[in-house]
Amino acid sequence: MGTSNPENRPWILEKVKLINPDTIIDVGAGEGTYARLLKPELPDSHITGIEVFKDNIDRFNLFYLYDDILHMDVRDLDEMYCDLVIFGDVLEHMTKEDALKVWDLAAKHADYAIINIPIIHFPQGELYGNCHETHVVDDWDHEKVLEAFPGIIEFNVGEVTGAYLAKFGDGND
Repeated sequence: MGTSNPENRPWILEKVKLINPDTIIDVGAGEGTYARLLKPELPDSHITGIEVFKDNIDRFNLFYLYDDILHMDVRDLDEMYCDLVIFGDVLEHMTKEDALKVWDLAAKHADYAIINIPIIHFPQGELYGNCHETHVVDDWDHEKVLEAFPGIIEFNVGEVTGAYLAKFGDGND
């Protein structure tokens, strides 16, 4: 499994602590990076992980890291009711159209969303038998992210990745 660049994790943690969400959905749970980051700081938050690659769920013991873990493709979801959705190094693994579709779904149901995404040319293929590790869009940059994903109110741009915080409506639509 590819490991995400950690450069924006302190910024993300700071923003999540300020939001203080009761419910979080972590899209693309992977090795449980965001559960490991957030649970010690927000022990009362209910964190649901969504992971498309079953081997990651077993290999990284995601059932023990998350309050709930769903083995599915986020593109198959019909709703995302929660306070915060985290798209941590996941949107580059789908077409721009699919990324916008899941973003719109989050915007309809959640109060906030965070994106962490490579903002440099960053090609990546299948890793460890996981075809979902392929970067379908490998050329996101800061301007493209800001143009594509409505609702972004703050961001932190590193050398490799950008982290973006979006605020949506009341989450009750």
